[in-house]
Amino acid sequence: MLFHYLPLPTHDVRAFQRGSPDAYGNLPERSLSEGGGNPCRHCLQDIKAGEGMLTLSLRPFSKLHPYAETGPVFLHADSCEAHDRTGGAPPIVTSRRQLLVKGYDVNERIVYGTGAIVDCARMDEHLERLFANSEVAFADIRSASNNCYFCRAVRAQPTAASSSSKSLPA
Repeated sequence: MLFHYLPLPTHDVRAFQRGSPDAYGNLPERSLSEGGGNPCRHCLQDIKAGEGMLTLSLRPFSKLHPYAETGPVFLHADSCEAHDRTGGAPPIVTSRRQLLVKGYDVNERIVYGTGAIVDCARMDEHLERLFANSEVAFADIRSASNNCYFCRAVRAQPTAASSSSKSLPA
């Protein structure tokens, strides 16, 4: 595998779980999951029915610009373990039929022609082709129907420090 799936950074998630404001300055909303369709962006698994969850606005980009999309995401309300970035495709990818994938350059701008609705059974193959394009620095994986951010894929760097320890903006 030439890439890794990244969850939201643990220290950012813990801050939201403690009540830190989201991308719009609002406190995360607390509720109980009804099961299915509530993917946690930290463990990258669906939140089970009856488990506490947070709903908040997220902008997973380093600064404001025209391509810095903001949208709703779910997190477990209580601690969960971050998805192991070396463990392959996470459950929130493998349990879906299709997802939207968009490639971005180092300046966080969409690399035109990279956006596609991808059959999840072929996600790894699609990402390998996407990362063959040297312009693509990372790919955001989103809901094909609602455009909500799911996770990010980055090229595997054998000597790089874990990106999951770096903070993403709310």
